Amino acid sequence: MGAVKICTAMEDGSSEIPSSSLTVDHTLSLPEMTPRIIELCKDIFKKWSKLNNSHFSVETVSGGITNLLLKVSVREENGSVVDLTIRLYGPNTEYVINRERELQAIRYLSAAGFGAKLLGVFGNGMVQSFINARTLVPSDMSQPKLAAEIAKQLRRFHQVEIPGSKEPQLWKDILKFFQKASTLLFDDSEKQTKYETISFDEVYAEVVELKELTGRLNAPVVFAHNDLLSGNLMHNEEEGMADIYQRKYDIFAKIHQVAIVSLVVQFCSIGFDIGNHFNEYAGYDCDYSLYPSKDEQYHFFRHYLEPEKPLEAKMSPIDFEYLGYFFLRYNEYKKQKETCFSLAQSYLSRSETGQCSSL
Repeated sequence: MGAVKICTAMEDGSSEIPSSSLTVDHTLSLPEMTPRIIELCKDIFKKWSKLNNSHFSVETVSGGITNLLLKVSVREENGSVVDLTIRLYGPNTEYVINRERELQAIRYLSAAGFGAKLLGVFGNGMVQSFINARTLVPSDMSQPKLAAEIAKQLRRFHQVEIPGSKEPQLWKDILKFFQKASTLLFDDSEKQTKYETISFDEVYAEVVELKELTGRLNAPVVFAHNDLLSGNLMHNEEEGMADIYQRKYDIFAKIHQVAIVSLVVQFCSIGFDIGNHFNEYAGYDCDYSLYPSKDEQYHFFRHYLEPEKPLEAKMSPIDFEYLGYFFLRYNEYKKQKETCFSLAQSYLSRSETGQCSSL
């Protein structure tokens, strides 16, 4: 698979990202937070430093379960309006997201055409250009036209070349999360009781078994999205654009018709990225009746492989039921494990005897 070459640097002075040491308390209500957001914008963008606060408006943006997303509209002296996205990192999300790796990825993905620009960074977040588009819902992902565009854009995403180590981080991160998850204490007694029903020895054994099996597949390693759920996909219905938009990174490429967004962008296998995307058809309710059929999967693969045409429960305060979500996903894993492992082992057996044909 060819790589999209990226100029190594954004080396000239014009590419330097403005920054501020200010932080914003995510626990404040929006009216309480707004003056601090305005102060932050004035500190990062000096041309606005003398604007009256009445020139700024701040509103909450939907989406994002590990960050708080805000839209800031600024009316400049000449009457033009500039829209920005402010992303406030949730507390403890550094356990989930490598912020240094995140910032590096955004620069190179943006240079590759995955586009919402990184405009500034601050003590506990970042500022990016605002994308006017609709966040998808799980049922959207099975629509043939959108599924085809997601597949095409994901292929482009996988071709981006990011400098540095290409060593897969998936299992290291899973084991790191496992360590944190297995030592939590909840203030809520009901949650603590439910948490204590988890057999972490069993979960660890499953992780080890899965790691060993997938390691034998020698799957291609790419710079992957790793969080391709509907909330990380955006669609501009007026302009008909579909792109790989990284919601947790707000990377949006104006190319065709869909946008893709991400939480733990890193190097890992192509199979994991696509397989996780298929799991996300089930949504947060984990309705696995929505899981793509074989025909829907083949439709996705065909467009993915088509040659390119020229052109967090205790750790996070965000209101999301991580504990319940774990049980829904883990129970489905156990339900599907025998079938999936059998398919993988069958493939490996045929591969070892030279009976596998390549696509």
